[in-house]
Amino acid sequence: MQAKTPEQSKTIMTDLVLPSETNPLNNLFGGELLARMDRCASIAARRHSRRIVVTASVNHVAFNRSVPLGSVVTVEAKVSRAFKTSMEVFLDVWIEDRESGLRDKANEAIYTFVAVDETGRPTTVPEISPETELEQQRYDAALRRKQLSLVLAGKMKPNDATELKALFS
Repeated sequence: MQAKTPEQSKTIMTDLVLPSETNPLNNLFGGELLARMDRCASIAARRHSRRIVVTASVNHVAFNRSVPLGSVVTVEAKVSRAFKTSMEVFLDVWIEDRESGLRDKANEAIYTFVAVDETGRPTTVPEISPETELEQQRYDAALRRKQLSLVLAGKMKPNDATELKALFS
């Protein structure tokens, strides 16, 4: 299986925030944004693996800025690292200023997907070959996040988490 670049999985979804998607403060519901991010990330994971993908976890979500009614919201997703059957997908959420057209980063998230075959069994995925400095940073950090998750779940002994140990040595 030939390695792919994060750019090959890049998915961009742009949409408008409508009144039915907002809370009493006229900002986008957090759950609505999570659903948009899940859809965008799943497309990126499928583009990378060319398999059916299922959401395994939402590893991180940062709601740094509210997203007001009427905003143009863009969700960008790329696979940041691929493991045996799973893929970490990093998402950036942007808000476009209605008057100037300038974009500001509002939120980010990290999701994990597993590729499965037609019977629902996990199946292998291609590796990732980062090309840019940011892609390399996200690629390197993905292994630390995975090891931390495995340690916290009791599936890896702390002494075996080499990437985490390296942070503190």
